[in-house]
Amino acid sequence: MSSSPLPGDASNEQSADRTGRFVRQPNGRIRPLSPHLQIWRWHVTMAASILFRVTIGAMSVASAIAVGWLAALAFGPESYAKVSACLGSPFGLFIAFGLTVVLFSFILNGARHLFNDTGRGLTLNSANLLSNVAVWAPIPLGVLFWVLLFATGRVSL
Repeated sequence: MSSSPLPGDASNEQSADRTGRFVRQPNGRIRPLSPHLQIWRWHVTMAASILFRVTIGAMSVASAIAVGWLAALAFGPESYAKVSACLGSPFGLFIAFGLTVVLFSFILNGARHLFNDTGRGLTLNSANLLSNVAVWAPIPLGVLFWVLLFATGRVSL
């Protein structure tokens, strides 16, 4: 047992820790609160983890757009022309660029997770490197991809 009294300890309330980092559970046990940003300093691995969860949600939006595009294709040339005009507008291209960045982020974060699942890349330096790649590389990859699309004439304004 710990030599210092815990918060809520009735035997020595005066010297109890008043940081608010402990809580009494319904069974009477004292447990530390889950760490949060006030306790842990921000780190790139945290950003990579949060970004991966965000990309999963964004890929759901991309899937809904793809299903809408397929539905328009199934409903005939008039519906397809309307959806193509919407997707080809500057706002549609902006959304497509964002979803391209999300796709690259999703792929890189997934590769990072797959690599970590093999038991490799778990040292501090390699985890930082992989996380930095997963966080920052999708932006230049997305820009490069869209520059190539515009340069080859596959997309235009």
